[in-house]
Amino acid sequence: MRKLLTFVLAAALLSSCSNSAKKSAEGEKSSVNLTAAGATFPLPFYNMVFKKYGDETGAQVTYGGIGSGGGIRSLKDQVVDFGATDGFLSDDKLAEMPGEVLHIPTCMGAVVIAFNIPGVDSLKLSNALLEKIFMGEITKWDDAAIKANNEGTTLPGMDITVVHRSDGSGTTQIFSDFMTKISEKWASQVGVGKSLNWPVGMGAKGNPGVAGTISQTEGAIGYIGSEFAFAQKISMAKVENSSGAYVLPSIESISAAAKGDIPNDTRIMLTNSSDPDSYPISGFTWIILYKEQNYNGRTEAQAKQTVDLLKWLMSPKAQDEAAKVHYAPLPALAVEKAKAILSTVTFGGKPIE
Repeated sequence: MRKLLTFVLAAALLSSCSNSAKKSAEGEKSSVNLTAAGATFPLPFYNMVFKKYGDETGAQVTYGGIGSGGGIRSLKDQVVDFGATDGFLSDDKLAEMPGEVLHIPTCMGAVVIAFNIPGVDSLKLSNALLEKIFMGEITKWDDAAIKANNEGTTLPGMDITVVHRSDGSGTTQIFSDFMTKISEKWASQVGVGKSLNWPVGMGAKGNPGVAGTISQTEGAIGYIGSEFAFAQKISMAKVENSSGAYVLPSIESISAAAKGDIPNDTRIMLTNSSDPDSYPISGFTWIILYKEQNYNGRTEAQAKQTVDLLKWLMSPKAQDEAAKVHYAPLPALAVEKAKAILSTVTFGGKPIE
């Protein structure tokens, strides 16, 4: 991972030269560049909005999609301007960081149950079926329990291949948080985390790696960010929500998961929402940064650019981009709380204007 970060940082330094020229040509645009790393779950959204921000301001944001665990480590090592994660830091993890860390939600997304069954493009999976498949207790697609839940669908007598993340992943945390809420067996034997001791299956790195493995493996099933399933045209299962309805992810069903209260620090898991219209494996994804921005030789200009970028991400202009890549924009309450958090960021103990 250190080699990857070195490459990312080197790329940022090289790009600063071209942006300096751009500043000279365009006058008012900034040449302060930012480097970040973390979650692959929001990667399509970040690629799009960071480019848009750069086009508007001249500030290049170099983002390495290395997984939520890598993003947290990068921030802890103080080698990035900000990190990104799909699973918020627990109180214990926050205590391990060298400074106070803030969470800024940027959009909402769905973790979908993607599958590759020849001749099958529609599948309904109950909570009980998800438990048995991902615990390795159901091993064939024509198992009687799957057939009973999918009347009228011809399922082949094919082995089930579970695919999961091999790296530390916020997508895994969202998925495992949901599984813990619907399965006592999962809760006691596997639990919640960015990295797990999997009872069955094969690992792949990043959402792109899991999506690629599923698309190339007949009989495979796994969990990925919805955009990666759309991009590779992988079938997605309808998942049972807390009201017993079978729901596919959509902007509306993802947004419905956030209709309840949101704590002031925005650290909340939205899985298995009580809203009857919600897609049950939905969640925020966060950018994480230090409250005190004066660290590891960073300049006040870098700190201001970081805050300006995050404020811009809260704007309707940025949030409207989310739906273009199958994410849901933040609800108004989350935007309000994110702006309040950003107002507390300091450089040398003084608020950043």
